[in-house]
Order: sequence, then C-alpha cells, then structure tokens
Amino acid sequence: MAKLSSIEKNFRRERMVKQYAGRRTRLKDIANDELLPPEERFKARLKLAELPRNSAPSRVRSRCLLSGRARGVYRKFKLSRIALRELASSGLIPGMTKSSW
Repeated sequence: MAKLSSIEKNFRRERMVKQYAGRRTRLKDIANDELLPPEERFKARLKLAELPRNSAPSRVRSRCLLSGRARGVYRKFKLSRIALRELASSGLIPGMTKSSW
C-alpha cells in the first residue's frame, strides 16, 4: 500500500488539472498559432508558465485504485498488476481467467 500522502497529492493534482484545463488549452492554442504576432504568442507562453505546475496533465501519476501502487498499472482497469491478478484469480473480473496448461 502506497503512502496516503502520495495518494492524496495525486488526487489534488487531478483536481487541479480539471480546474485549469480550459485556461491551459486556450493559452496553448494562442502560443502555437503561427498567424498571431510573436509578442502575443510570447505573452501567452509567459502566462502559461505562471500557472501552477501541478495543473499540467503530465504531473498526474496513474495509480491503482485499490492499493495506490504507482508502477505496473493497467490503464484499462486502473488497477496494478498485482491487484488485477488477485481479482482475476478470485473470479471478480468477468471473462478473465488465470491461464494454466
């Protein structure tokens, strides 16, 4: 089980990403628009840099919903490989069985 502080920090980051998503996309569109003058594009880049770091989507870590584990997480299930195997072995995930031969 991961530390609760790191799990909570990740939740705060997710909330902040949602909060600043509109502003961030608007500023990025302005900064990448080739038709605008360079001064406006530069101002947009400066405003983008002033936004909180944790509002960037790349700062959010994919974590297991059950254990909070940060590594080996399947995006489709939002579970770590260990939690996924335990649930599959106990038959709690429909259609998934542990292979044996």
